[in-house]
Amino acid sequence: MYARSTTVRGQPAMTDAGIQHVRDVVMPQVRGMTGCVGISLLADRTSGRCIVTTAWESEEALRGSADTVTPIRARAAEQFGGEVRVDEWEVAYLHRSHHAADGACARVTWAEADPAAIDRIVEAFRMSIMPRVEQLEGFCSASLMIDRARGRSCVTASYDSTEAMAKAANLAMGLRADLVQETGMRVVEVAEFELALAHLDVPELV
Repeated sequence: MYARSTTVRGQPAMTDAGIQHVRDVVMPQVRGMTGCVGISLLADRTSGRCIVTTAWESEEALRGSADTVTPIRARAAEQFGGEVRVDEWEVAYLHRSHHAADGACARVTWAEADPAAIDRIVEAFRMSIMPRVEQLEGFCSASLMIDRARGRSCVTASYDSTEAMAKAANLAMGLRADLVQETGMRVVEVAEFELALAHLDVPELV
């Protein structure tokens, strides 16, 4: 599985309009494309930063959609009132305890490492980190996306509520430290978002 994430640093006052546009216009268009297996939207209403992620059943489907989604992306950026950054990923891991409901939120961790360490990071995340994350109250799902060529990774852990995510904050910090120590990766950023749209139909990848 592969994914394309589009980060929009928009205007906070335009966030609701942007979310509605993605829900009503972008989602039906993208989900009708060959090989698309869903879409999600993370939103930070305070800063205006939003991340739209589309998932694809193969690298060929991801590449084949590039030209078609370009004007769709440009129109969405206008609705959010900001510029966009596009990243493409391999989905290395995905596990759902249950599907997200209204009020769900997510913590996203971006990291960098020697590209040669990517497989070690994936294995450590799967075998050492996830068994502990799965036990957290309010845990909903987790994914690990990687960019092998650049040694980049992105972990998204979703929770049923902001309260559940807050309670897990200290443990999450410790797990990140363990992963850094075990793999030599460097955490670039950690951010928290509202899970505004959760329509990724990616199968379990564990």
